[in-house]
Amino acid sequence: MSLIDNINKVFDHRIRLGIMSILMVNEFADFTTLKETLGVTDGNLASHAKALEKAEYIIVEKQFIGRKPNTRYSATKLGQAEFKKHINALEKLIQGK
Repeated sequence: MSLIDNINKVFDHRIRLGIMSILMVNEFADFTTLKETLGVTDGNLASHAKALEKAEYIIVEKQFIGRKPNTRYSATKLGQAEFKKHINALEKLIQGK
């Protein structure tokens, strides 16, 4: 098995990498927080979040706070494990191990 085997194609875009990075250090983040932190458009964030949700790496919860809709994201156990493997593989690749 080579180092590249643990590099996960789901995380190959900077926005997905950013979403997961934020969710690894926060229990959850809402749409607005992710959008502002990553500096992306609504559509861009939504499509990348959808890809992570489809892979079962994040959970999307929609709720209302007062009368305003709120979408909240959190990493699944699978998502956390896969992201850690991905980051470890990248680190080893960079270090040439």
